[in-house]
Amino acid sequence: MDITTALFFLFSAILLGSSFRVITASSTVHSALFLILSFFTASCLWMLLKAEFLAITLVLVYIGAVMVLFLFVVMMLDINSDEVRQGFWKHMPMAGLVGALIAFEMAAVLMGGFRLNAAPELGPELIKMGNTKLLGIQIYTNYLYPLQIAAVLLLVAIIAAIALTLRRRKDSRAQNPSEQVKVTKEQRLRILKVQATVETSAEAADNGKGVA
Repeated sequence: MDITTALFFLFSAILLGSSFRVITASSTVHSALFLILSFFTASCLWMLLKAEFLAITLVLVYIGAVMVLFLFVVMMLDINSDEVRQGFWKHMPMAGLVGALIAFEMAAVLMGGFRLNAAPELGPELIKMGNTKLLGIQIYTNYLYPLQIAAVLLLVAIIAAIALTLRRRKDSRAQNPSEQVKVTKEQRLRILKVQATVETSAEAADNGKGVA
């Protein structure tokens, strides 16, 4: 067993253990930390596969941005996950069956890509270009239309998420810039004439007693 195979089994074991702890940890913060560990070990596996661009992207985007933001939100909201986790072990067999079915379907689809006896050899010119440049060439030439479709789907998902969460509340105060621009000079300043208050004799007498 060489060092690459040993590291593969080590990172795979850590990835499986941390992924299991993501769904079984009692604390939401601990689940987020285990998810960060899962992403990190997955990036290490990609490094073993010589996919440096994907590994760095996973670390920078998911661990450095998405998961840190998610962790801050969880810590600030102080979500009580006890009610959410009620009946977890009750539904565990059905969830395990669905997960095994999904894993079997993914294996049936992806197994064809792992039946190669050896990786295809690259020419010296392609080796000098680097896998990041080669990946960019493949994405923006052979897979340009799938990339555009994925971008449109993500845009639709962002708009749908904003539309679902955008609610007008009566108790919240917000400024409307379009209405502020339409305000005239007379509406910006309003002068009110208030009549002067005159104390009665009884109130004056009470005030005098209070001072004395």
